[in-house]
Amino acid sequence: MFELSEDHKAIQESIRDFARNEILPGAPKRDKTKEFPTELVAAMGEMGLMGMFIPEQYGGADMDILSYVVALEEICYADAAVGVIMSVQNSLCQWPILAFGTEEQKLKYLPSLASGEKIGCYALTEPEAGSDAGAQKTKAVKNDDGSFTLNGTKMWITNGPQADVTVTYANLDPASLHKGVCAFILESSMDGYSVGKVEEKMGISASGTSELVYSNMNVPGENLLHKEREGFKVAMATLDGGRIGIAAQALGIAQRALDLSVQYANERKTFGKTISRHQAIQWKIADMRTRIEAARLLTWRAAAMKDAGQRASAECSMAKLYASEVANFCAYEAVQIFGGYGYSKEYEVERLYRDARITTLYEGTSEIQRLVIAKDTLR
Repeated sequence: MFELSEDHKAIQESIRDFARNEILPGAPKRDKTKEFPTELVAAMGEMGLMGMFIPEQYGGADMDILSYVVALEEICYADAAVGVIMSVQNSLCQWPILAFGTEEQKLKYLPSLASGEKIGCYALTEPEAGSDAGAQKTKAVKNDDGSFTLNGTKMWITNGPQADVTVTYANLDPASLHKGVCAFILESSMDGYSVGKVEEKMGISASGTSELVYSNMNVPGENLLHKEREGFKVAMATLDGGRIGIAAQALGIAQRALDLSVQYANERKTFGKTISRHQAIQWKIADMRTRIEAARLLTWRAAAMKDAGQRASAECSMAKLYASEVANFCAYEAVQIFGGYGYSKEYEVERLYRDARITTLYEGTSEIQRLVIAKDTLR
């Protein structure tokens, strides 16, 4: 796939207008105040952005994953912190419910999530289970009435402080590692559920990130997602979509860094001419553009494969790996092009530099992506 369809272009243009007119102007203030963008999330819900690929029967916009990727890049071009809220809501919270949930679970949870009325999150990471996702220490005990009691702590949970609905994981037998993992749908109103430490982060400041603590939390049996001891399957399948979302986020950051660099290079003068006429700057711009185009094609391909129902774990990992490293490369080069100004908080590239860093870490570090790609290649 080398060109978007007319329908996809129309989605891209409409979201671009919204993002640049409504989201971009407030990004510096949100970065400073760290305030969750409640009003923007509501507006995005009205536009269908909070449930893009959820079928209409469950209150969603019923679009394909490529539309979601294209829209998410535009949102993240304006503010990656707002974009990651949208990404988690779509890819990590709603997708596993849509893919693995019962009809009752879909009807109960998806409409309010797709509308943005409720915020969702995905709670997998623990103090000792980050990259080693199978080593879940959160304990699940099945009770005689079919309910479960959960005890444990999750950490680095995006949307954690605001979430009403949580897709989470606990282990019936921690000694058996991934073979005992179960997936659950939690509600923040459940007894024993609480928000722990709220993190102070380097970047994406307007998105909330926190611990979630489960203390003797009783979870009804109907809130088990998929089957007992098959939660690890749910987690890994969900992360494929999450990685496409982060690839799109990285693309938005990278494209913004390039556009700002081009604008600045055409205005800034040294030695009697604009710096855009210096070969050193031209090469930076050329490298940035080339890498962005390559990353975008990898991301579009992964999305198209998911839309076609094809297995795309390696392709999702390649898109996420490359796009996230491109975002960091472009943000670094943008700061370099701006020189001392790029190190000042008065200039947007400083924020892009901080926002880009997380993309190589969440939804699986770059090292984990390389393991996934290598395993697929060598099998």
